Amino acid sequence: MCGIVGAIAQRNVSDILLEGLKRLEYRGYDSAGMALIDEPGKGISTIKTVGKVANLVEAANKKRASGNLGIAHTRWATHGKITRANAHPHGSSGRVSLVHNGIIENHEPLRQELTAAGYRFATQTDTEVIAHLIHQALENGEASLLQAVSAATARLQGAYGLCVIDRQQPDRIVVARCGMSLVIGDGIGGENFVASDPLALGQVTDRFIYLEEGDLAELTSESIEVWNGGRRVKREIATLSGKAAEMEKGAYQHFMQKEIFEQPQAIRDTLSGRVSEEKVLEEAFGVSAGKIFDKVKQVQIVACGTSFHAGLVAKYWLESIARMPCQVDIASDYRYRDIIVQSGTLFVAVSQSGETADTLAALRYASAHNRKHVATLAICNVATSSLVRESDFCLLTMAGQEIGVASTKAFTTQLTLLLILAIVLGRRNGLASEDEARLVRDMNGLPDLVDKTLQLDKEIRKLSKQFSDKHHSLFLGRGIQYPVAKEGALKLKEISYIHAEAYPAGELKHGPLALVDSDMPVIVVAPNNDLLDKLRSNLSEVSARGGKLYVFADEGIGLESDRSCKVINLPGCPEVLDPILFTVPLQLLSYHAAIIKGTDIDHPRNLAKSVTVE
Repeated sequence: MCGIVGAIAQRNVSDILLEGLKRLEYRGYDSAGMALIDEPGKGISTIKTVGKVANLVEAANKKRASGNLGIAHTRWATHGKITRANAHPHGSSGRVSLVHNGIIENHEPLRQELTAAGYRFATQTDTEVIAHLIHQALENGEASLLQAVSAATARLQGAYGLCVIDRQQPDRIVVARCGMSLVIGDGIGGENFVASDPLALGQVTDRFIYLEEGDLAELTSESIEVWNGGRRVKREIATLSGKAAEMEKGAYQHFMQKEIFEQPQAIRDTLSGRVSEEKVLEEAFGVSAGKIFDKVKQVQIVACGTSFHAGLVAKYWLESIARMPCQVDIASDYRYRDIIVQSGTLFVAVSQSGETADTLAALRYASAHNRKHVATLAICNVATSSLVRESDFCLLTMAGQEIGVASTKAFTTQLTLLLILAIVLGRRNGLASEDEARLVRDMNGLPDLVDKTLQLDKEIRKLSKQFSDKHHSLFLGRGIQYPVAKEGALKLKEISYIHAEAYPAGELKHGPLALVDSDMPVIVVAPNNDLLDKLRSNLSEVSARGGKLYVFADEGIGLESDRSCKVINLPGCPEVLDPILFTVPLQLLSYHAAIIKGTDIDHPRNLAKSVTVE
């Protein structure tokens, strides 16, 4: 349930579809497939495989797949096991074929109804219900595929991005959007395209139409027509410049490694235009942002996964710099609570992709049900994402395309922007201009500090060899470093499959200490702050019980390695930047541990880059 590509042209589109799927591999998936119509009356040719897109390419080459019209998909299983049958595309009666992103919440009653009507189900998916509904509409007299899709989607509850073809109307593709991202690629010379991400179509066009909620569209080789609410509408065409280099690993072994080392430049790009030498440029938030910020009295952050950890760090900054209350919620839980929204609350949604289903749902819930929010702000890496389009205003990370499933540069650039937000709000709450100037000067020096930290790569790679036989680990951090420890633990478990948990260091003696022994590595982040003495006591607790410590420490605290403790010294750092800087060596540790474990680093098992389901 991750990637959609479709094409109609005067040439064979199979290679276009397969290349599109390759470009969407970063999202994560478990199976792939495509359906083609070659000549009118010859039927739909469908090829599906489990595993990598390379398997589908091999099967397509073996079959000599060809067609002037086709759809393709990479699936991340939500309904039904990972099998060839459950892979997309799905069809009905040999006539209709479609691919689908999303979840149909009322698929069970629809399945029962369609079964009673004589339809037989070959899969366990919710998607097959849609194919049968469209076929049923066609058989019941809907003259066109567009009308049949419209009739079928009217009965669906849930989220969908659909791309549909009909053997009896082999000159068109119909697409529909509800809650899922879809873009149309405007081709040249008798061809048009559709995809869930413009990245999939960069090899064939740079002109895109972004479908909006409720849009239906019909593509032929010569035309693109869009409808919404039964009326034909016009959507603007956006021209995007391609960045092919972002899709290449270059000298790096993996995209994740490349993206870790891109962080100094990503942070520079994120700061560019947002800060001067000593001041945050508030206009970067938008022309009306100043008036919005004047009304803000507290902040509500929602996010998932790594972005949630960024929100936890931001809570400390907002409290200490902006002197404002801040709540941070996991997006998947937010709309299922009885949220009490105080007047003057700024709602901040943080997401790398801007298509994370839970974060989008939380934003929509906040917009629809909590009128006391001053505004909704998206912090995101994708300018054209649903989160950005549906928020009142946004601040974009400038990380560039992040291919590796485990987020790295997106996280550190999110933190950069959240710190900027804290400073902007702090102006309204007593932050002196000289304090802002000091903070901004510190931020301007951050890229160089990250670059120096990356020079520890060889030392960390050597250290990671000690994790070759480990199956469990413990991460510790105090205060604002606790979310950093959580992020470090998440990275290690994501890509090396080593079980990892994070705790506030002060909680060590309240339970986790029972796990400490010579087989349980304890990874600690130790900046030079006012909690250092307390952290030293926690280190002693681990050493006294035979635990093995791996401490990433500010070089200024003078901590030295011994038999029970391996110390990696980081360059001295202004305290406010500690969470960003101390994240970097934990990324490197996870990466090198995964190398030793031999895992699929860029596409870890069971995970997707863009989590588009609840």
